[in-house]
Amino acid sequence: MINTKINELIQEIEEIENSKNIEEILEIYYNNINPTLTKIIKLAGYAKIEKKGQDYKIIAYDINNQEKEFYDFLGMYGVLNLGHCNQYIVNKIKEQMNELCMTSKVFLNSKYAALAKLLANLTGLKYLFLVNSGAEAVEAAIKLSLASTKKKKIISTYNSYHGKTLGALSISGRDVYKKYLTLLPNVIFIEYNNIDQLQKVIDNDTAAIIVEPIQGEGGIIIPNDNYLTTLREICDKNACLLILDEIQTGLGRTGYLFEYQRYNIKPDILLLAKALSGGVIPIGAILANEKAWEIFNENPLYHTSTFGGNSLAITAALETIKYTLSNDLPKQAQEKGEYFIKKLTQISINYKDIVKEVRGKGLMIGIELISEEYAASIFSYLIQNGIITAYTLNQPKVIRIEPPLTIPYSIIDLFINTFEESLKHTKQLFEL
Repeated sequence: MINTKINELIQEIEEIENSKNIEEILEIYYNNINPTLTKIIKLAGYAKIEKKGQDYKIIAYDINNQEKEFYDFLGMYGVLNLGHCNQYIVNKIKEQMNELCMTSKVFLNSKYAALAKLLANLTGLKYLFLVNSGAEAVEAAIKLSLASTKKKKIISTYNSYHGKTLGALSISGRDVYKKYLTLLPNVIFIEYNNIDQLQKVIDNDTAAIIVEPIQGEGGIIIPNDNYLTTLREICDKNACLLILDEIQTGLGRTGYLFEYQRYNIKPDILLLAKALSGGVIPIGAILANEKAWEIFNENPLYHTSTFGGNSLAITAALETIKYTLSNDLPKQAQEKGEYFIKKLTQISINYKDIVKEVRGKGLMIGIELISEEYAASIFSYLIQNGIITAYTLNQPKVIRIEPPLTIPYSIIDLFINTFEESLKHTKQLFEL
C-alpha cells in the first residue's frame, strides 16, 4: 500500500514538472510557496511558465499553453552578464561534473588556487574566500571586519541593499524589510554620497564603511566622481576598512571589470556574486587584503563554508572571468550602454511629464518615472510586448535595465522602439 502511494505521488510530481498548465502551477505557488507573491505575479502579468533560456531570450508558456518569446532586459538582476545558458560555460561545467562536483575540503584544489591567483592579479587583493551567494559574502565581510579590526561600529548608507539575511539586512538601508526583527547593534546609517555626514559619525571605534559603487536596488544612484576616492582617504585616516559591495556592479556590468577601478582606488574588502559564475550556478566571493584577513592568522577556521568553493562553482567562475576578459565584455558594456542611454534620453525629452531621468553606467541603467503609476503602466506594456524588466527594490518609480552584456544592438533598438510605444500608451492612458 505504501509503495503504491509513493508511486502515485512520484507520477503526480513528474506531471507537474512538465506542466504547461498555468492555473495548476499558480495554485501550487499559492498553497505551497508564497500566497501574496503569487497574487503579485499574476497581477503584474508574469503568470507564465518559463521553460528555456538562451542568450538574451526566454521561452515561456502563456495562459493558452502557447510558447512565447521574451527578450530579457532584467538579466536576473545583474546575474546574466553572459546571457542565459552560455554554451561555453555550460560545456565547461559538464566536463567538470564528470571529474569532481564537490571538493573534499581536506585536499588542495588546483582550480581554487587558479581562481585565487587570477582574482588577486585582477583586483590587487591578496586573499579569496568563496561562499554561495551575495548575502553570504556580506555576512562574511561583516564578521571579518569586526573580528580583524576588533572594533564595534559599521557605517552603511540609507537606500542601500546588501541582502536579506539578518546581518546583511542590518546594514541595508530600507526599514520595510526589518519589521519585527532584532538586528545587529552599532550600525550607523548616513546619506549615500554625503561626505559631511560621514565625517560627523566616523570615529576610532569604526570597523568598516560598506557602500555600493552604484546603488542598484536604490534606483541606480550614481555617486559624485570624488565620492569613492574620498571614502578611501577617510578610511585610511581613521584606520577602518572600506568594504565595496560589487555584487551587482562587478564583472564588467558598468563598463569596468570592477566599478571601483574607474576611480583608481582599492577597497580593503571586495564582495562579488551574481555574474561571477556566468549565470550557471550560485556563488559568492570575498576578496581582502592582509589587514582585513588578520583574524585568519589567529584562527584559520574562523569562517568556513561547506558548499562554498565547490568544484562546479570554481570552474564556472574561472571560465566566466576568462570569457569576460577574452571577449572584452566591459568594453562592450561601456559602448552599448552609452548608445542605450543616449537613445533613451533622446526619447524621454518629449515625455518630460512621464520620465524624470535616465541614468546609468554601462549596461546598468535606470529609468526614473514621475510616479509609480507611470512606472507600472510602462512595466506592464513592456511585458505584454515581450520585454522583461523590473523596478528596483527600494524605488518602485525606477525601471531597471540590466541585459546580458552580449546583447546585440538590434535588440537594444527593439527595446528603444517598444519603450517609446509604452510612453505613448501611458500618455493616452493617463490623458496627459
